[in-house]
Amino acid sequence: MTPALLAELIRTVTTDVLVRRGLAIEALPHELAVERPKNPEHGDYSTNVAMRIAKQVGVSPRELAQWIADELGTQDGIQGAEIAGPGFVNVRLATQALGGIVADVLHQQENYGTGTELEGKAVNLEFVSANPTGPLHLGATRWAAVGDALGRVLQARGANVTREYYFNDAGAQIDRFVASLKAAAHHEPAPEDGYVGAYIDEIAQQVLAQDPTARDNDEVLHHRGVGLMFDEIKRSLHEFGTDFDVWFHERTLHDNGAVAKAVERLRQTNALYEHDGAWWLRSTDYGDDKDRPVIKSDGQPAYIAGDIAYYLDKRERGFDLCIYLLGADHHGYIARLRAAAAATGNDPTTVEVLIGQMVNLVKNGLPVRMSKRAGNIVTMDDLVEAVGVDAARYALIRSSVDATLNIDLDLLGKRANDNPVFYVQYAHARLAAIARAADDLGIAPGDRYDLLEHPRESELIRTIGAFPETVAAAAELREPHRVARFLEQLAGAYHRFYDTCRVLPMGDEETTDLHRARLALCHAARQVLANGLGLLGVTAPERM
Repeated sequence: MTPALLAELIRTVTTDVLVRRGLAIEALPHELAVERPKNPEHGDYSTNVAMRIAKQVGVSPRELAQWIADELGTQDGIQGAEIAGPGFVNVRLATQALGGIVADVLHQQENYGTGTELEGKAVNLEFVSANPTGPLHLGATRWAAVGDALGRVLQARGANVTREYYFNDAGAQIDRFVASLKAAAHHEPAPEDGYVGAYIDEIAQQVLAQDPTARDNDEVLHHRGVGLMFDEIKRSLHEFGTDFDVWFHERTLHDNGAVAKAVERLRQTNALYEHDGAWWLRSTDYGDDKDRPVIKSDGQPAYIAGDIAYYLDKRERGFDLCIYLLGADHHGYIARLRAAAAATGNDPTTVEVLIGQMVNLVKNGLPVRMSKRAGNIVTMDDLVEAVGVDAARYALIRSSVDATLNIDLDLLGKRANDNPVFYVQYAHARLAAIARAADDLGIAPGDRYDLLEHPRESELIRTIGAFPETVAAAAELREPHRVARFLEQLAGAYHRFYDTCRVLPMGDEETTDLHRARLALCHAARQVLANGLGLLGVTAPERM
């Protein structure tokens, strides 16, 4: 019995209890929480439904919990139910019902963990979007991993996701980039506010190799230099396992009149006012902390003008939800973008902004600060070269983006259990080895799940059963790190099972139904590990 099926059973039982006692069934919430107790001795699952509705129906939580527990204990697939604390109901599944989770995984295979709650929702997921003025730094690398994983998680729960990269190829930063290339082409120092690093010299030389006249031609330097930087960024992302459906260029919004059109739309709805020669968005009317200039006093559009035009472009392309993954220095964009949505007549909840904190590298207990190519930053390519794609992606995804992340390069290079990505991948490789050995012995998995009575078997099955709800929560809360943490719990449950329960017969030992049932459990654990690693864009190795 899966947690979802148990939740439905608890709903049915609770409804029956309320009806028989003449209590208000309207108090029953639409969704019931079913969770695994931290201590397995307290049961397989626990629900707080009695505490949630007791006050509304006019009885004490413990009394209502006892009624529910008594009724649950009579149901097929339930070994027992008892109350705990202020009104929790702890439920222990019958062995065969618990084994139904294994059967469910083996039936659904790669679809186990998917859902339909986001079906029909078109999501634009914009992430990385680093300026094309240098290699991708670690902050952008974190978003490349997290954004891609979030897209996979949302898709797993039914959303139609478009991954989009917004190239800021217009504005002062591009002018400084071109000026830096020009200085390098003339073998001169970079401008005071320019970009430095070996990559600037490399790109300048590549541009000159393509067109020697570019040394004194800013337009050619701009076109070819920015293009080469784009190509390098795309290459790094692709090799990192992150690909985009749309590469959107900011310049197109200015060239095709979208920015002017957006500004005019705001003028017509009286969302703008003029002050000191500039035009301001009344963003404080929509929850922002201050009004924002849209057209500067010199007549040029401010940066937010492009943001508004870009948001409207996304909506016109049919997206129901626009998610932006931005760096720590963009916190003000949360209220700003929502205000822009509201000012254009859209629902501000169509905008979500996730803010990611910085990433620091540590080696030998000391911070790593310098890049071989970029001079003053560590790049995506540097990290991948140091630890590989799998370890880099996993390390960047497994922590909440709300917190600054310190990555220990020494730890990620170890083949040991304290290295989380090794711990999870090694569990999958161990399971693959068992599958190969079973094939060699001609042993097929069996379905006598009622024989899986060992506490380590029960723990492993319960953990497997939590995967769908984990993916659903990761999608709802936009937190793919939940999947990584789950995989570590699953790997731990499997390693403990492996150390205690013999799966395959030894020597001339006869193959029993218990061996076959344990093999089925191993197949299920392997499948869920592979599904979870797939959501993170991390490989599930067959051998290590």
